[in-house]
Amino acid sequence: MLRGVVASSLEPIAGGRHKVFGNAELNVIPTTSTIASHLPRAVGVAFAIERLRRLSPAARPLRGHRPALDGQSPWPSDAIAVCSFGDASINHASAVAAFNTAGWCDHAGLRIPVLFVCEDNGLGISVRSPAGWVAASLRARPGIKYFAADGCDAAETFDVATEAAAWVRRHRRPAVLHLTTVRLMGHAGADAETAYRPAADIERDVSRDPLVALARLLAEAGLARPDELIGRYDEVGWQVRKVAEEVIGEPKLEGPADVAAPLAPRRPVRVAKAIAEAATRAMGPVAAARDTGFGGRLPEDADGLTLAQTINAALSDGMVANPGMAIFGEDVAIKGGVYGVTKGLRDRFGASRVFDTLLDETSILGLALGAGLGGMLPVPEIQYLAYLHNAEDQIRGEAATMQFFSRGAHRNPMVVRVAGLAYQEGFGGHFHNDNSVAVLRDVPGLVVAVPARADDAAPMLRTCLASAAVDGSVCVFLEPIALYHTRDLYAEGDGEWLAPYLAPADWSAGHVPIGRARVYGIGSADDLTIITFGNGVRMSLRAAARLASEGVGSRVVDLRWLAPLPVADIIRESAATGRVLIVDETRRSGGVGEGVLAALVDGGYVGAARRIASVDSFIPLGPAARHVLVAEDAITQGARGLLAR
Repeated sequence: MLRGVVASSLEPIAGGRHKVFGNAELNVIPTTSTIASHLPRAVGVAFAIERLRRLSPAARPLRGHRPALDGQSPWPSDAIAVCSFGDASINHASAVAAFNTAGWCDHAGLRIPVLFVCEDNGLGISVRSPAGWVAASLRARPGIKYFAADGCDAAETFDVATEAAAWVRRHRRPAVLHLTTVRLMGHAGADAETAYRPAADIERDVSRDPLVALARLLAEAGLARPDELIGRYDEVGWQVRKVAEEVIGEPKLEGPADVAAPLAPRRPVRVAKAIAEAATRAMGPVAAARDTGFGGRLPEDADGLTLAQTINAALSDGMVANPGMAIFGEDVAIKGGVYGVTKGLRDRFGASRVFDTLLDETSILGLALGAGLGGMLPVPEIQYLAYLHNAEDQIRGEAATMQFFSRGAHRNPMVVRVAGLAYQEGFGGHFHNDNSVAVLRDVPGLVVAVPARADDAAPMLRTCLASAAVDGSVCVFLEPIALYHTRDLYAEGDGEWLAPYLAPADWSAGHVPIGRARVYGIGSADDLTIITFGNGVRMSLRAAARLASEGVGSRVVDLRWLAPLPVADIIRESAATGRVLIVDETRRSGGVGEGVLAALVDGGYVGAARRIASVDSFIPLGPAARHVLVAEDAITQGARGLLAR
């Protein structure tokens, strides 16, 4: 604890990056400063404990485990999840989501062995909780059994806590332990309680100091003399002072590389090896489980597939190759997703691995967080990109920070599928046509993949799954809705946007590493470089074909990865022509194009550059959307203007 306070690099959990409380060996998972954001994750951990316990009855007790992602439980068979929080935290949306999810699951007959522990000192920083509110609120949570104790009475606390934990362990159901306690000193070092608390209140809390109460109990029971207890207290105090003086001089983190080292490890060789191993499994004894829903044929034996069909086949193969993988979200199971992308997966793999959740994005991501920590490979779906913003802190504040704050001892491996971007016809508006990805690109270490076409989708998805399993990566797989069922590229009926599906024997050869772009050469490919992604790829290829008929050769660069950006590919392909047109379907402010331009500047690019981006506006319904989104004609005009310079 003292090493954390002084940011010592020898601190065993975060290594001086933050003063978190955690212990990998004892499975104490670090929490961040975001209020109650760890509660949905705790529900997810409990979900994973119970799910893997049922799948693997001979669960083995391990300490300091690293999830094997093999469908085998790393936990003891009677394990439970425990999470603690303050009384003010129960009012936060994240806490409400966690309580609601636990109760919802219990009501539905799902077992969630989680014990919520509320440490109620009556204050949230300087704001007093209304008298009786915490007890009334916690008692009223459906599906969650309520226990209460005086947290200043060590004996009562021990008895009730033991009872509560035993109840959760025996019944595999959620419970809350409400401990009324006191706050000694302010909320933080600079918080002067006297500014908002009467002296009488402060004195009353001091008189209920649980440490003094325990000493009094020991003395009254004849287990220790008062002078022995005081002597022990003084001895511990001197030990703390001694250690504090020792750790003050310990080394600190040195340089940005040292700080960021555990943030997002990238081991591309191991990822490639994991894909080869997955292919071997898919061709082995489990090959019979592969999807033959393409007219009775395997996907590689079918005719060209759409983007949606390819993602479906790749998810199915992922489930075959990874026993610990689970797919869940709103409408993904019985219905097969709003756009049919997960159709048939529940029938093939069962409701324990493909299931519908309640309609709450915070809870969906919380389940994924806990499932990843618990030894599974979760693939949650967020139904639309705009819905992600309701719960983005579960990715930013929880998922992406876990390896950073634990030096890789704890990980949140996951692949979050998100249907998004714009250009939907006949449906939309700003919640179903959402082009705001800045919130994702701003998260350190997050992998953001955007497959534009079918022959990229499967390899990129396999890379994300392998990276999550190998490196503990948190990946967002952003799927362009408007391209899900697109079949043609240049003319109606040409089928040029369809693509064959690779057989497992070809997965390694077709591997797409994280951060590598795809380049299309149109004509001579010497006059112009068009850098784009998502829907922009199809529009840019069409525009490049029109330019080629005018004698202009273009190279169209599909970024494929928005984080990390394929910087080396951007600079190389830009320098090859000296003229760069960036086609960015996201907004001009905070859009992907800004990052591309910055990469060019940082890389020393000295040629001409121009950007076509969508307007800084939400996307309206109907034909009005065309007024704010990048259009194919604008790409052609932008290219001609650049060539005329």
